[in-house]
Amino acid sequence: MKTKQITQANADEQIKALYQTAFPEEEQIPWDDLLRLIDRMPLDFTAYYDGDNFIGFTIVYQRQPFNWFWYFAVREQLRGKGYGQEILSALIDRYKDSPNILDMESPDQPCDNIEQRQRRHRFYLRNGFRDTHVYRTYDGITYTIMMMGEGTFTQQDYDDIIRELQHFWWK
Repeated sequence: MKTKQITQANADEQIKALYQTAFPEEEQIPWDDLLRLIDRMPLDFTAYYDGDNFIGFTIVYQRQPFNWFWYFAVREQLRGKGYGQEILSALIDRYKDSPNILDMESPDQPCDNIEQRQRRHRFYLRNGFRDTHVYRTYDGITYTIMMMGEGTFTQQDYDDIIRELQHFWWK
């Protein structure tokens, strides 16, 4: 699998289209704002390819004491073919020296895509993440925070991340 670091200059329409279709609108930062954040924040925005075939992307907010696996998307027609596992394994290896967190739509909240959420939750559990029992509700969607590595994650930690994001966004 090939990787490419994404910048404002090389973010293409395939990546933008996946971003806009893989995540509910209320979870998306406007595309132009997201591209501006690449230069303002310590973001690892990586696209993944099988040869020349675009597979997906990840965005990791690199910070201490843990990294936030912020966005992770695989093209819909390629899901279930092992690409997500390969990408997550590479991320885990890359960031193995510090705890990692992610937030995902709660697998317990009633919704139209409950099976997808529960599958995603099991995927992360199989790969070493655990539930932190920290939740956040935003625009009617409850998110569960999962963590890999030593330590704990609190509501204050989550609030700190959101405050940092807002600082960079409005800077």
